[in-house]
Amino acid sequence: MVFVMTHRRSFLKKSAFTAGAFAFPSIVPSSVFGQGSPSKRVNLALIGCGGRMNPLGLGGFAKNDGARIVATVDPYKSKRESFANKVNKLYGGNYCQPVEDYREVLANKDIDGVVIATPDHWHAPIAIAAARAGKDMYVEKPLTTALNLGKILRKEIAKNNCIFQYGTQQRSSLGARTAMELIWNGHIGEIQRVDVSAPHLAAAKRTPVTSDPLPEDFNYDLWLGPAPQKPYSKARCSSHGSWHCYDYALGFIAGWGAHPLDILQWGMQSDHTCPVEYEGTGFFPENDLYNTLRTWDIQMKYANGIPVRFMDTATAKPIIGKYHSRLRGDNTVFHGTDGWVCYSRSICYLSKGGKYVNTLSVDLTGSKKKPYLSTSQHGNFVDCMKSRKETINPIESAVRSDTISHLSNIAARTGRKLHFDAEKEIIVGDEKANALLNRPMRAPYEVS
Repeated sequence: MVFVMTHRRSFLKKSAFTAGAFAFPSIVPSSVFGQGSPSKRVNLALIGCGGRMNPLGLGGFAKNDGARIVATVDPYKSKRESFANKVNKLYGGNYCQPVEDYREVLANKDIDGVVIATPDHWHAPIAIAAARAGKDMYVEKPLTTALNLGKILRKEIAKNNCIFQYGTQQRSSLGARTAMELIWNGHIGEIQRVDVSAPHLAAAKRTPVTSDPLPEDFNYDLWLGPAPQKPYSKARCSSHGSWHCYDYALGFIAGWGAHPLDILQWGMQSDHTCPVEYEGTGFFPENDLYNTLRTWDIQMKYANGIPVRFMDTATAKPIIGKYHSRLRGDNTVFHGTDGWVCYSRSICYLSKGGKYVNTLSVDLTGSKKKPYLSTSQHGNFVDCMKSRKETINPIESAVRSDTISHLSNIAARTGRKLHFDAEKEIIVGDEKANALLNRPMRAPYEVS
């Protein structure tokens, strides 16, 4: 990869890969990409071709004039080939190649960035490897299954001048920007407290730990990567397995909680810190493959004394529902001295005097504090790859909101009150809890 003094990447590509075992055409007809000039497009590899990548890769990046998808990566042969075929059908030619191992695309100097939508346990290890290879990255939430990996990723991104975008999406919505303007410009007075909720896994029955025949087109060892060696089963390698099995994830307290917690941090203007006290309860199912935290109720507090209550939706419904009758899946409610603002999945609610107020009736033209303007998370990433400006969800925002999920999980697991040093990023006076910020990693996939 070539840098000039301004650190802007060169987008002039050679006719074939200078490293790696596959090649792609360097120039795609401009008619395929609209007005995007081939010399100004970025080459992307999509890593993880499961369900989440469909709206992200095909609905987002593949239709962006400033980017082109040149590789699809997945340990399932059928998935990577099917996804590459869909991309090529959209492009009208054989421009995208399927690849089994992510390390092959990271070794290729003609790939500018990667989009990571793997199971949760692979997010940070691949992102760290991408940063060390000098690649920009779009990383789906949650950031890590071990908080210390996020700290390593932060260092590598800074060291290698990489652009990072967190795939929480919500900051790029009009509703979120409206909520920020209302909060930051005093429309609900001084913030007193915040309620946060996210969906939980409402399993109808226990999922047993079983084993199944290994599919012929699947590199299971690569799928497991740094996770513990366990017998293959369809349930383990399903989307639910990658979200709710503790070998690979923290559960929805992180996987879905990342959305409303990111809005919490943005609204509190706390992207470079996080709450410092945590205590609460949670339910962990026994003898179940899906053994992550199922329900939770966590009380936390920022250093300035503002309290936050983070709950699953079942716990939150009778609490938030008392004052917010339009409760949706995930919510971040900022309570001020003069009312409250709730942001929920692209919609902003405002209440004053116990009554809903149409946000369109509020004059925001004179707002002194305006949020970062992004109308598309993936579009903002591509733009920032070219400009080398910081994205709307840079690495620090990801690490800090991810920290909240980890500490909430640990507080529920230990049943103890945790005191967190937000500067040193350690749990104070509790070595057993501190040890849970890291996880053992299986060779040869460990991160040094």
